Amino acid sequence: MNTRRRSFRTLSTTAAALVTLGLFAGRAESQTAAAKPLFRAGAATANVTPFLGEPIVGNFETPPASHVHDELHARCLVLDDGATKLAIVLVDSVGVSREVYDAAKKLAAEKTGIPAQNILAAATHTHSGTSSQSENMMRSNERLTPYQQLLSQRIADVIQVAANNLEPAQIGWGAVDVPGPLFNRRWLLQPGKTAKNPFGGDDRAVMNPGNRPDLLEPAGPTDPQVSFLAVRTPQGRPLALLANYSLHYIGGVPIGHVSADYFACFGRRIGLLLDADSRGFPPFVGIMSNGTSGDVNNIDVKGTSTRSYGPYQKMNVVADELADAVAGAYRKVAFHDHVPLAAAHRELTLATRKPTPEQLDRARKILAQPADAPKQHGLERAYAQRTLELNDAPAEISAPLQALRIGDLGIAAIPFEVFTEIGLDIKRHSPFQPTFTIELAGGSYGYLPTPRHFAIGGYETWLGTNNVEPEASTKIVETLMELFGDLDAQRKAARP
Repeated sequence: MNTRRRSFRTLSTTAAALVTLGLFAGRAESQTAAAKPLFRAGAATANVTPFLGEPIVGNFETPPASHVHDELHARCLVLDDGATKLAIVLVDSVGVSREVYDAAKKLAAEKTGIPAQNILAAATHTHSGTSSQSENMMRSNERLTPYQQLLSQRIADVIQVAANNLEPAQIGWGAVDVPGPLFNRRWLLQPGKTAKNPFGGDDRAVMNPGNRPDLLEPAGPTDPQVSFLAVRTPQGRPLALLANYSLHYIGGVPIGHVSADYFACFGRRIGLLLDADSRGFPPFVGIMSNGTSGDVNNIDVKGTSTRSYGPYQKMNVVADELADAVAGAYRKVAFHDHVPLAAAHRELTLATRKPTPEQLDRARKILAQPADAPKQHGLERAYAQRTLELNDAPAEISAPLQALRIGDLGIAAIPFEVFTEIGLDIKRHSPFQPTFTIELAGGSYGYLPTPRHFAIGGYETWLGTNNVEPEASTKIVETLMELFGDLDAQRKAARP
């Protein structure tokens, strides 16, 4: 009996020791897990195709939408470092009003817990969709239009679905130069030569001038860099790729057609090249964002090529070239098991441009004439209307600016169509390398030239194309550098 008791006590002691060892092992494993937080990523798409019958916007002629060539989408990537979540959404639209984004972010924050200031939502700038903006882009609609309501709900939905799709992931980034498709569309005229503008004045710069004999040189640079961010499973299956390129759009779309332009073509092509199984769940999501392309397009006015393109052909040619280059660079990407995430946001007050009394008087006289009256400039009636709209706009706007940190990668977000030299300036001065900028993010307030361009004129500087003070770009870059500086200070403070 005593022998059995001693044996039982021995067994009990041994069991207790094993349990204790197990607890220590469990604690050690927990501490190891805590030391290595899990990085996750999720992506999704949502259909945002507009209603037929509404006008196609993006040009001065606005025919009704009569056919859908390819569906428009909101494409979303959500990242989670274990402490911070970020969401990036690209919407197939020429531009989206701030109130639409704000409504979507509020709803998404409630559904997912991702703070609204950590959600970057932007338009791709396809010129083949219907309007998702206010009638006066400098003044919010009292109520969202039916399509704006749909769009805000679908943006919130795609963020929620992407968050639902979060799974363990690796992340990496890269860049490759593709200069061929890019041309600065603003041309300086030769000394002494000018072009009339719709306000009765003269410009020294012309947009899309054609190969005329009095051209001097492009008025600004291009940025050939395609930047990209990629996520994959730890086993190597591609989940999503977000690219950024400073090219306005391609076009070549028949009248009345709805299309997502080269942005969607790239997304489809890059998935094929990365051998991403579209039948998998969730499927791979390819995303192209618009960089700083306010003065850059795909028209080579001095070129010698005689090749002609049918509908939709050229956008696929450009998208294929970009996707081929990115796929090659992707193979060299160093993927990370974990990187820290952070976001910074600030509202920047900018003065709205206001017409002079002379400009107002001219505008009213033009609009008082019959629509078919003789014109000194083909766009004078359109800009007379824009002149009155700016006169009725608020004296200032609050422009939302964002900066994201993804490891050592920086992303800036600006709610304008931004000149390329501004994006290049941000890349040069950002403490994060690489850095790229997504334009038309958080809102859509018109073109953003640098101050020097106002002296030479041209479409992008006209009252009603540009709507804010000439020094706006300088203030925006300064503010973004402050936001990046705050994120960099956090990065340095976190280092052991």
